Amino acid sequence: MRILVEQSGYELKNMGDLAMLQVLVARLHKIFPGALIHVFTTAPEILHEYIPNAQPVSPFGREMRFSPLIHQVHGVLPKGVAKKWLALEDLIWSLFPSLSRSYVKFKLRKVPDKVKDVETFLDVISKADLVVASGGGYINDEFGNHANFALETLKLATKLGKPTAMLGQGFGPLQNRELYATAKATLPAIDLLTLREKRVGMPLLKSLGVPQEGIVVTGDDAIELAYSSRKPELGDSIGINLRVAAYSGVNAALLEVVKSALQTFARQKEVSLLPIPIAHGFYKGFMETDSASIQQLLAGYDDTSDGGESLDTPLKVIEQVGKCRVVITGSYHAGVFSLSQGVPVVCLAKSQYYVDKFRGLADQFGVGCEVLLLDDKDIGEKLLNSIQSAWHTAAQIKPQLLEAAQKQIESGHAAYKRVYEIAKF
Repeated sequence: MRILVEQSGYELKNMGDLAMLQVLVARLHKIFPGALIHVFTTAPEILHEYIPNAQPVSPFGREMRFSPLIHQVHGVLPKGVAKKWLALEDLIWSLFPSLSRSYVKFKLRKVPDKVKDVETFLDVISKADLVVASGGGYINDEFGNHANFALETLKLATKLGKPTAMLGQGFGPLQNRELYATAKATLPAIDLLTLREKRVGMPLLKSLGVPQEGIVVTGDDAIELAYSSRKPELGDSIGINLRVAAYSGVNAALLEVVKSALQTFARQKEVSLLPIPIAHGFYKGFMETDSASIQQLLAGYDDTSDGGESLDTPLKVIEQVGKCRVVITGSYHAGVFSLSQGVPVVCLAKSQYYVDKFRGLADQFGVGCEVLLLDDKDIGEKLLNSIQSAWHTAAQIKPQLLEAAQKQIESGHAAYKRVYEIAKF
């Protein structure tokens, strides 16, 4: 059994992406013992360290294959014509793979160092018995390049007659016309789509023409990893995270407002503020390091902290969450890691991308997840009140959160059994 895995963070520096990937590979090995699992990554050493039973595949060959190569290499065709030519190449490759390989070599003769990467990708996908996309929020406008390559990979897999599945997905916003068209041409043919939330994902997939019988809402795959590390008692600290990035819409002024509310409450309760970092370094082409923004939140309260830079594995972050009674976060997976252990969260969102992610997460858990909009003129006061409320109700709602987590884990395992049915041969 050979499986090719598309995934959310090729650099493996985002603890949420890595956690979802770890769970996916573990579940696939459970239902397909001895399977050879290939994973797209630019960090093979990290993959070997945390998922030793997976094989790395560079995404560069795939990206060369699915870029409008006639346009890129020869520079003579308009983009639209080049894309149509690429679609024709896909058809030829599905019918005459040997001829297509020869053509790729000819087309890339001026960049021979790229030929091996492209051939490796073509070899892996042609031999795959199953092609899957692990969980993440990457089919959207914010990460258009990543989304396009993922969709093109899945589209080619379906053309080759491969079983396909997208698992633990968060879709949208999807306003870009070209990307929307690619999604509409790809997603209805996917054999199984599982969603981490239904609030935005379901209506969007319906608009794209995806058959409802091929969609299941399971929650986030990373829930299982965090739930398995839950502590019997709540911690006595406040976990903090704030994603400062172009796609989050959070800037220095908003950071200061959040900082003031956090430190005011922490001083009142005389409790620690603990870093809950998710992103380290580059993420889908963006430079982001949560530890830097967390250090700014801690300035003047705890100037000795590294902002969580040393918390560089999913389990380290999850264990840190276990020390908290409440978590305040601007990063989605800090919320997932917390709620899955029965720790309530206050989510901070400004961009539509994060509003959708957090409201979907709140809907999945039902309680213990409040979403605040950072562009609210009274955000400082509201944040302080929300922290206070979450702190006092934490013990009461912990059992409900754990029950919600358990139900989502069960839904996830049931969905993976459907993957087995789809892929068995």
